[in-house]
Amino acid sequence: MFAKPVSGRTTANAEGDVVVLLIGMRVNHFWAVHQWLPVMLSMFRMLGELARDRDRGLLGHVLLTASPRTYYVVQYWESKEQLYAYAHSPEMFHHKAWGILNRKERAGKVRGHVGLWHEAYVVPEGSYESIYFDMPAFGLADAHGQVPLERRGRYAKDRFAYRSAAGAERKTAEKAG
Repeated sequence: MFAKPVSGRTTANAEGDVVVLLIGMRVNHFWAVHQWLPVMLSMFRMLGELARDRDRGLLGHVLLTASPRTYYVVQYWESKEQLYAYAHSPEMFHHKAWGILNRKERAGKVRGHVGLWHEAYVVPEGSYESIYFDMPAFGLADAHGQVPLERRGRYAKDRFAYRSAAGAERKTAEKAG
């Protein structure tokens, strides 16, 4: 099922800090399917696990292809603490997958057929903005909700300047302190 576009200009309804994880893989040798396919399937398994347990903190994700060799997922999390908790939780598949990889590496069985990477960012309120035109909720707007552009400001500088009630109180306290 395809999401219907929302007419006009909208923006993400994110408030406070935004936690973004970019995580992916690079196929170094296409012929080594037995090495990279399990890695790719592991990512889908982890996303399914997180979708079944929304309390873990994953708000949304976007699957992307950077090239025929490089695949990645942009993930939006409620907090970095929830991201860490998932990554280190012994009952979650991520913990098991990294254990397998670490054992293979120690045994010299990792041959460079597939590369893995991730980058994590905590983006403070006032350091992000978004605009969508005739788009269904996507990316940050899919993770945090989508509102008419006017609620946050017509121009990028206005959307960057937007502060939630909590963010405005924090900013006032910082100036006073």
